[in-house]
Amino acid sequence: MAEPQGEVSDANGLDPEALGFMCGIEVHQQLATGKLHSRQTGELYDVTEDTVPESWPRTRRRLRAARGEGGAVDVAARFEAKRRRSFEYVQSPNAGLIELDERPPLPLDHEAVDVTLTVAALLEARPVDLMQTMRKTVVDGSNTSGFQRTTLVAQDGTLQTPEGPVGVDVICLEEDSARKLATVDTGAGERVVYNLDRLGLPLIEIATAPDVQTPDHAQSTARALGAVLRRTRRVRRGLGSIRQDLNVSIACGDRVEIKGCQDLGWIPRIVRLEMARQLHFYRLANTLREAAGQPPLSDDRRADDHDVETAVAQAVAERFPDTLHDVSSTFADSTSSMVERGLGQGHAMLALSLPGMAGLLGTKTLDDEGAQLPRLGRELAGAAKLAGVRGVFHSDELPAYGINEDEVNAVRASLAIDAADAFVLCLAPHWQASLALEAVRGRALLAHHRLPREVRNVTVSKGAPLDGTTGPMRPLPGGARMYPETDVPPLVMSSEHWEHITSNLPLSNDARRDRLNATDLSDDQCDQILSRELDDRFLEHLGDRPAKALASLMLEHEDAPTHFLADLLDQRDDGHLSRDGVKAAVAAFPHGADRTTISAWAEAEGHQPTDVGDLDAIIAGIIAERLDFVKERGFGAIGPLMGVVMGAAKGADGREVSDRLKAAIQQVLS
Repeated sequence: MAEPQGEVSDANGLDPEALGFMCGIEVHQQLATGKLHSRQTGELYDVTEDTVPESWPRTRRRLRAARGEGGAVDVAARFEAKRRRSFEYVQSPNAGLIELDERPPLPLDHEAVDVTLTVAALLEARPVDLMQTMRKTVVDGSNTSGFQRTTLVAQDGTLQTPEGPVGVDVICLEEDSARKLATVDTGAGERVVYNLDRLGLPLIEIATAPDVQTPDHAQSTARALGAVLRRTRRVRRGLGSIRQDLNVSIACGDRVEIKGCQDLGWIPRIVRLEMARQLHFYRLANTLREAAGQPPLSDDRRADDHDVETAVAQAVAERFPDTLHDVSSTFADSTSSMVERGLGQGHAMLALSLPGMAGLLGTKTLDDEGAQLPRLGRELAGAAKLAGVRGVFHSDELPAYGINEDEVNAVRASLAIDAADAFVLCLAPHWQASLALEAVRGRALLAHHRLPREVRNVTVSKGAPLDGTTGPMRPLPGGARMYPETDVPPLVMSSEHWEHITSNLPLSNDARRDRLNATDLSDDQCDQILSRELDDRFLEHLGDRPAKALASLMLEHEDAPTHFLADLLDQRDDGHLSRDGVKAAVAAFPHGADRTTISAWAEAEGHQPTDVGDLDAIIAGIIAERLDFVKERGFGAIGPLMGVVMGAAKGADGREVSDRLKAAIQQVLS
């Protein structure tokens, strides 16, 4: 058995190929359509828990774990049921009875289906003959029904990346979840507040095969998937509209799904740190197994023997007590403000012993790039936090946090453990501390085995990745979470429908660029028009209008109606509106206005062009009054005189004034 090579502290130096690296990507992209099963509109409302209008109704619910099609309860749902969480749903204007799960869903939105099929065609995937909507159990309350509706649309596609082709296993159409606004600690469990505006928006889910070769390839794969989706021009843009999940493993670890990878620039770092984490916990597992007199793990998960792992699990469980000790009295006179505050609220300080783990839980250490190195203590804290507590204390990091040496020794005495043993403390309501330490014990037992398959989330600070590390969210769901949706009829995929999709594929970026190159736009304008997906609107309204002027207006006022911007240019060229008046009109009428309104406004605000003859007379008079200044400064007088002329000739075109002022000064100097 060959020991995997590499330093955990040097994530960038790990060799993906030598470690048996495997990676696939799941992309979830919101579509720019109405909702998938309710036909409600797709607006997202910029509100927080503190700014939600009082007129928006609120509904409170609790969820329970239901059995799947096979009669089993999903492991993630079973854990969630123990957390005593309740959920409050804020009903936005685009959320109705279907979003509240008080009315059956409507059939699949055909527009969303066609966009998904277009993506499937671009990825050379094979559509299924019958689209059967399924229910997928969701346990975090983000769906009022307790499940997410998802429909398999196509399979077996191929994504072209710079490093080579990546297989596309499945393409699904599913509904998005509600948006979390706040989490409130009630003492009897958490209350999570959700906004229902996003619930039901259609999402395309694309899952690749594990063909990603390196951490950098993961990034380029995500970029390539994004480019395919944007090619449809039917997907939403902006923060949160696309989400990437990474499925990462190395041979001595196991598959972990990492959520929250919205910033593509972080993907290589996140993947490398996950490789380092899996390597660390493989080595730690063998250290723990050796101390417990158990056989080591193989360097490849495919060589695991179920009977051996069962025997190891049984032997280890016998060493680890499941008894929790209430040591609150030990801290009755504690000077720690954190401890004093918690006990004053009626919380309990519970303790759990971890035999033989002293020195193996670790303390906070950073690598050369500032990321926390993996350690078991952090994983134990992450497991505890899933119960809703803020964290735990463990013996490797104590004394600290105001807990002194005498209190540490007193806890050891209460637990009857020696220097080779570790312990964990949790300060919370008794029921919650018990659940948290139950999760801690379970994670400590798993530390003797292969890295657990789980869903993890990127650690975020102030809306951005903190350092590329991750924390546990929930166990990796199993097949028990899926069962058929009987309220949505299956959709037959006809050959005529597929032929229509494949015959009307959207233009490629190269073809779009060629269309713009045929105009006199600059390269920079072409780049910006394409990146903002404005080329169709631009070409539709170009006609005989000046391309650069129209492009500049569209880029500067992207949200204004394009037909309005084009008409303003026409009014300028027809002599009804000054050049400066065009931009002023957009500012005054951001949603557009008819010509009669613009004409009246331009006259009232002085934005009609000045007569050229009057302009020449105004310039001549101003130069005559300042003749000595003009002769002294020459063409340097243009700048100071521009403001004087513009003030005297209301509505004059700035460029016209500059040209005529320069010509007049030229005559004086010649």
